[in-house]
Amino acid sequence: MDKFFLQQQVLHRLVEDLQQAEQAVRVAHETVTHEENIAENKYDTLGLEAAYLATGQAWRAAIRQAMVHWRQCRSRPHDASKGIQLGALVCLVDSDDKQHEIFLDPDGGSMKSVSGVQVISSEAPLGKAMLGKYEGDEVAIQVGAPPPQQYEVLRVY
Repeated sequence: MDKFFLQQQVLHRLVEDLQQAEQAVRVAHETVTHEENIAENKYDTLGLEAAYLATGQAWRAAIRQAMVHWRQCRSRPHDASKGIQLGALVCLVDSDDKQHEIFLDPDGGSMKSVSGVQVISSEAPLGKAMLGKYEGDEVAIQVGAPPPQQYEVLRVY
């Protein structure tokens, strides 16, 4: 998998997320400001609805910040002497011999599969556990009750 191509897919996904967030904010704003929804007494929920709008605005700002990060991000080739670093594309295999393609995002964002690749934050438990590991190393994380989830690093790009 080409890291530049992956980056473009992530940006495309963020643009779609931003469009959905903006549409949701528009709908919420229209609902809150519609004449039928003017507060008639102190128990009306206009303030609560305004809070939903503020949450939507914060979500849009976070998406925009992630877009700036991904546009500025320049993926470097993997330096095997340093182990897994931010921006690495890693292939892990779990105890059931299932392979997982992971892109280690330095910006703290995570998203579901993009072309079969899971984008995770370097702050996530798995992201933290992978940092500095080399091909052939074991990676273990505790999620829920024991035993820990075990992975082996197959390849790093």
